[in-house]
Amino acid sequence: MSTTEDIIGRADVNDLEAILGVTNTDVNELVHHVKDNADCIFTWDYEKGRRPALNKLYEKAKTSQWNGQTDLPWDTEVDQEAVVIANAEANGMLAGGVDLSGTVFEKWDEKQWLELGIESQNWMLSQFMHGEQGALVCTAKIVETVPWIDAKYYASTQVMDEARHVEVFAQYLDTKLSGHYPINAHLKMLLDDIIEDSRWDMTYLGMQIMVEGLALAAFGFIHMMTQEPLLKQLLRYVMSDEARHVAFGVLSLKEYYEGLDIDEIRERQEFAFEAAVRMRDRLLQQEVWERMGIDSKEAVQAVMLSPERQMFQQMLFSKIVPNCKKLGLLDAGDGWLRQKFGEIGVIQFEDWTDTGDEYETFALSDEELKTAS
Repeated sequence: MSTTEDIIGRADVNDLEAILGVTNTDVNELVHHVKDNADCIFTWDYEKGRRPALNKLYEKAKTSQWNGQTDLPWDTEVDQEAVVIANAEANGMLAGGVDLSGTVFEKWDEKQWLELGIESQNWMLSQFMHGEQGALVCTAKIVETVPWIDAKYYASTQVMDEARHVEVFAQYLDTKLSGHYPINAHLKMLLDDIIEDSRWDMTYLGMQIMVEGLALAAFGFIHMMTQEPLLKQLLRYVMSDEARHVAFGVLSLKEYYEGLDIDEIRERQEFAFEAAVRMRDRLLQQEVWERMGIDSKEAVQAVMLSPERQMFQQMLFSKIVPNCKKLGLLDAGDGWLRQKFGEIGVIQFEDWTDTGDEYETFALSDEELKTAS
């Protein structure tokens, strides 16, 4: 059995210095090479519909495509400062309710908080963009490695979806906001691990359940919060795709995991925990503090560990935990993953609806599809 240190490289999951010590040392690289150790699997069984739930997803995906260039109102003027101010007024400033006495933020004025809001938005959407490219690569790998024809069919539609997501996030950053950020080191480590693993189901678990699950929750939160019409519509369209993607992981892995032994399931539990910690650690947005010339540890302790911020970060796991429960990962063996999700403060979401059951609620309406045609 692996220890916490074996899995994430530190004994204490909340060791702030160790978390902030992981940095991206290749911020200027344009091409990143990762060894893909998987075998390409052909199947000569072409019987469509052998797995009805996957076939239903595939048919849904074929009629739910949209065009990022023609179906979004790119002529919308976006005043980023006004958007940040509106978000702050609607939801409270980042440091609202936090005692900042004796910190670098103690004497900050509105201009400095505004700059932080702008940088945080640039950073957040940049990480979404990088994560979407990770999903693009991983789903292409699933087409190559999954042994079921129904899964290959559906995964091929997701490759198109993910290309579209990368496209629209990049365009929004380039034309409406004020700068990109390089990929966060914790996210980069996780994507590398997912790609490097030779087992096709680990690609599913890491990307479809963990990365896409957190993204779906985050997109929903931002969609609810923002009043910027272009971003709101962009996220609405992306969410309709993402819900199918997460459901694809749930429906595929539930069948596969029923045939694994307890040692194999334990490996999947450990990988799910590692992925959860990597994604939680990236939310500390250390690259923003570094760009603004602020000590990352002091910033995180003063602002990012506030009760309000921690509640937001926990909410981002509201899709992941019930999906892991649906897959039988929470309580398999000695309930190890339940304990670990308890340690990072997210187990309270276990009884929320899993995405395999709710994905259709995210589907575009007939009117939205008519607009996107």
